[in-house]
Amino acid sequence: MRGFFLSILVFSSTLVFSQSITQTLRGTVVEKQTQAPLPGVLVQVMNSLVPLGTYTDEKGQFKINQVPIGRWQIQFRLVSYKEKYISVVIVAGKESVWNMELEENVVQGEEVTVTVEEDKTKTNNKMSTVSARLFSAEEAARYAGSRNDPARMAANFAGVSGANDSRNDIIVRGNSPMGVLWRLNGLDIPNPNHFGNAGSTGGPVSILNNNTLDNSDFMTGAFAADYGNATAGVFDLRMRKGNNEKHEYLAQVGFNGFELGAEGPFSKKKNASFLVNYRYSTLAVFKALHIDFGTGNAVPQYQDLSFKTDITTRKAGQFSFWGIGGLSDVALLESDKKEGQDLYGYSSRNTYFKSSVGACGVAHTYLFKNNSYLRTNVGVSANYNNIIADRIDSSFQTADHTKPEYRQITRNIRYSFNTTYNKKFSSRNFVNTGIYAELFNTVFIDSNDYLFGNNTFITLRNYSGTTGFLRAFVQWQHKFTDDFLITAGLSDQYFALNGSNAVEPRLGLKYLVTTKQAFSIGGGLHSQLQPTYIYFATDTTGGVPRETNTQLDFTRAAHAVMAYDNNFRPDFRLKTEIYYQYIFNAPVKSYPNYFSVLNLGADFNSPNVGNLVSKGKGANYGLEITLEKFYSKGYYFLFTTSLFESNYKGSDDVLRNTAFNGNYVFNLLGGKEIKIKEKHALTVDCRGTYAGGKRYTPIDLEASINKNAEVRDNSRAYELQYPAYLRLDIKPGYRYNSKKVTHEFSVDIQNVTQHLNVFQQTYDPLSKSIKTDYQLRFFVIPQYRVLF
Repeated sequence: MRGFFLSILVFSSTLVFSQSITQTLRGTVVEKQTQAPLPGVLVQVMNSLVPLGTYTDEKGQFKINQVPIGRWQIQFRLVSYKEKYISVVIVAGKESVWNMELEENVVQGEEVTVTVEEDKTKTNNKMSTVSARLFSAEEAARYAGSRNDPARMAANFAGVSGANDSRNDIIVRGNSPMGVLWRLNGLDIPNPNHFGNAGSTGGPVSILNNNTLDNSDFMTGAFAADYGNATAGVFDLRMRKGNNEKHEYLAQVGFNGFELGAEGPFSKKKNASFLVNYRYSTLAVFKALHIDFGTGNAVPQYQDLSFKTDITTRKAGQFSFWGIGGLSDVALLESDKKEGQDLYGYSSRNTYFKSSVGACGVAHTYLFKNNSYLRTNVGVSANYNNIIADRIDSSFQTADHTKPEYRQITRNIRYSFNTTYNKKFSSRNFVNTGIYAELFNTVFIDSNDYLFGNNTFITLRNYSGTTGFLRAFVQWQHKFTDDFLITAGLSDQYFALNGSNAVEPRLGLKYLVTTKQAFSIGGGLHSQLQPTYIYFATDTTGGVPRETNTQLDFTRAAHAVMAYDNNFRPDFRLKTEIYYQYIFNAPVKSYPNYFSVLNLGADFNSPNVGNLVSKGKGANYGLEITLEKFYSKGYYFLFTTSLFESNYKGSDDVLRNTAFNGNYVFNLLGGKEIKIKEKHALTVDCRGTYAGGKRYTPIDLEASINKNAEVRDNSRAYELQYPAYLRLDIKPGYRYNSKKVTHEFSVDIQNVTQHLNVFQQTYDPLSKSIKTDYQLRFFVIPQYRVLF
């Protein structure tokens, strides 16, 4: 019967589509909890003029030839498993290859309600119950204003604020961006951005290549127990596999650079593939076109490389080798700055910044015959920064009126190992447990000259050494029914530098009231190490640097979340979440003072702040609403609202706003695709953001004039707020498919209303006045991509 069905499908599609432009849809389907291949899965293209479909073979693989170009809904169906539906874009220049997971029903043979779009609450991580979302690389490319950047795309989600045109740092539920964990292919990695400062998690341009990413997870709180060393959010990213049957290529030019990419099999006889992409900065071209991006006449230079190879063996399991890396440098000279548009430099200073970052790893997955598998990762990552800052003052008796002011060299190499054992005992019970071990080799050297005399430089930090970080976890998921599950976990972290330890229980519940509505709760303890430069900060009193922070504990946070989901129509979703986070053990001054580590990450600095103790507190709480229309019938939209409060107490015990307490964020974005005959498609995507302005500490102008340097009134720390941030973006596009090549054009027009959003206020020693810098006033990013 199955063979007869397949024959009809093939015969019908051959007759109808023999003259159309078509492409191949193929991939692999595995069991979600065991990763074992699933044979016999029906894979079907929905709403086609004639039936298009097939069944997976004994390896879980499927292949559907002659699928017409365009957007399609694909159904995956197997008895005793939950059906799954995804939306795919078929183009002429590239095969569509998907790796899917199906989840077994608790009650075998039970009927399942069909949904039209992939449920974005079903994350890659099997243990997540709340505050988690699946996103695709296609979304990062589709959304207006995202610049093909996963972090900028995530700024559209509820609970996230990214109202910053200069960098892609994201504020999650009022937390510092430094509380975000980046994980790639199973390994925790350093800040994956060009021009990223020491200890930061963001930057102006991402080194993550959107063309190499697979479906990935983003979490905003109450994470599962396998995530550690994070208190704000988690990006759990995956690179996709290269095509293992056919060689394919791409060329792209846009804001992120000139790009070339290739993928394909090493040989047709071996089940092994490669994927490689290289980019080089195009900002010099943008500058020649008089497109301003906030650096005045300075032109940042950068380049990056991404690669991945995958090998499947008969008996030894699956291996993958991957790597990413980027180089960047820029000279921010006072003579190159434009009035009111200085997003990166500092007043009356020439700054030279050079950075490099990279990570590579080997992953191995071995499937056992008892419904279990072992996944092991080994890798190394590193980041390097070199900062030179010279002060400009007309009183300096030098040829160019400059003197050295600050120097910094930092290097951190991280050697990583982790292994996780996953066991499915039954359709009701799943357990996984693992260990993580990391070895840090760190160099942090910086010095400053406040007096600008002869030999008046003071060493701030001068550390070179090695330390370790260990973590272990175990978690269990039990499904009472298909409608009710519980996840419980326990994690333990140990930092060898000072012997600090953090035990973290986690708990999550999810209950489906109906097939369309669900309630979820999640909670637990979360801990994070301090930025490296904080541990080795010094007290320079007396001119002799003395390290005072090496005994600092983890910053800890207790998360509690309640969520409600309602898929009131097949392609519509309403989601609300309320949350509370209590933060403790945050480093603050040992004497009464406003300072708290919870405010770090608000600017580009890595300040030398000594005499800290782990006694600070903070709290974040809020309400989030998401209304989403998934892509169907040629259009989509997403509306998110975040209302939140973020406070802290320093050692002076005064309750203050954190630097990230914007109070509210509203996002509205959507898009429409119009197919013109067979080969052509027009797209338009729009985005609007309205968010509370950045918190700041006012400048004491009189004190600044007397000192000839900026002085803030810290008794009013983060008391004031810049005007609200408003930005409207629009991105028209055009896609053309020839027989074997796909061309894509788009123009991302950002801040179309040219609204003046305040970036910062600083003291200018030259004019002895307070100057205001504004974010990007009007930014146009053309992009062209060809797939063949």
